[in-house]
Amino acid sequence: MAEQISHAPHSLSVTTESAAVRTALISLALLFLALFLILPVIVIFSEALQKGLFVYFATFEDADAQAAIRLTLIVAGIAVPLNLFFGIAASWTIAKFEFRGKSLLITLIDLPFSISPVVSGLIYVLLFGAQGYFGPWLKAHGIEVIFALPGIVLATVFVTFPFVARELIPLMEEQGNTDEEAALTLGAGGLREFLTVTLPNIRWGLLYGVLLCNARAMGEFGAVSVVSGHIRGLTDTMPLHVEILYNEYNFVAAFAMASLLTLLALITLAAKTLLEMQYGEALARAPRV
Repeated sequence: MAEQISHAPHSLSVTTESAAVRTALISLALLFLALFLILPVIVIFSEALQKGLFVYFATFEDADAQAAIRLTLIVAGIAVPLNLFFGIAASWTIAKFEFRGKSLLITLIDLPFSISPVVSGLIYVLLFGAQGYFGPWLKAHGIEVIFALPGIVLATVFVTFPFVARELIPLMEEQGNTDEEAALTLGAGGLREFLTVTLPNIRWGLLYGVLLCNARAMGEFGAVSVVSGHIRGLTDTMPLHVEILYNEYNFVAAFAMASLLTLLALITLAAKTLLEMQYGEALARAPRV
């Protein structure tokens, strides 16, 4: 056995590809990233700044642009906390309990991933529009849903609600119930056990899910486009305002607004990377059942 080990190769590789093949694959991946990720970002900022910083910042002084930014922040400010509450409740229920209909609940959580955002927006129009199922009743009581803030919030909540739950469910399942059972044994109540045991254990996954949810809420176009009505200065979010400016051939202003969304994406990417580092460490330290 000793002789066999001594004659074994000094280094073993998990792949059999030659150095030339590996270099070609890496080069292809880098070329793909450069063409489809890096180059578009460069184009957005170059087009936005082609007439100088004065024109660039003047774009955001326009009343319609400010209204679009304000509406985007309001919608995200409503949708993200709602999804935060739903994500925690759904993941807690799925990870900690066994009940009839659990598979159906998991399927429903994944539903927005399999339905086009445009279709989801159309569903709300069919339900709450003037000719929709609830439309006549809403109109009779003076309640506006479609082409107003409530419809935009509903569409945004629908397309973003899987993000928090989908981050927390596997993390909670991985951690098991040991810590919670120990806290209850020591006399902690349900709320105290959640705040002092469960919440600290899932904090990185929770932040990660909220981050992704917020980025999608601010950048959503399809569903919001259907339910908003494109009322300039009233129901246009930032992505919709970019479309309006571009269709009016106001390219500098369109790219300036797009650059603001791009900055949000870059900040999200940086925060996502930092959270992934902490998230990975949290998973590595997670107790096993």
